[in-house]
Amino acid sequence: QVQLVESGGGLVQSGGSLRLSCTASGIASDITLMGWYRQAPGKERELVATITSGDSTNYADSVKGRFSISRDNAKNMVFLQMNSLKAEDTAVYYCWCRFLNNNFWGQGTQVTVSS
Repeated sequence: QVQLVESGGGLVQSGGSLRLSCTASGIASDITLMGWYRQAPGKERELVATITSGDSTNYADSVKGRFSISRDNAKNMVFLQMNSLKAEDTAVYYCWCRFLNNNFWGQGTQVTVSS
C-alpha cells in the first residue's frame, strides 16, 4: 500500500523560511512524478511544484524564485524549500506522486505565515 507522509510545516513570520519533507513508502521502483500542492481556506487545491525522476522541475508562477523542489530517488523522498514566505502562502500543503498512472496524496501539513 502506497503511503505519503509529510513533515516540516508550522508557523513562520512573513519573510521566513520552511522546508517540507515527504517520504513515499510501499513503492519498490522509481516514481515518475512527485510534487506539492496546497489548499488555502475557501480555495481549490492548486499545484505548487513538481519534479520528475530526472530532476526536471515545474513551479507555479506565484512561487517561482522563492520555492525550490528537490528529491532523493533512492529514498523516495521529495522536499520543498520555501523562502521569502508571504501571508498568501498560508495553506495546507499536500505531497503528491504519480505512480503506475495512479495519483497518491499525503495527509497534508499546515503552513501558516503571519504578516
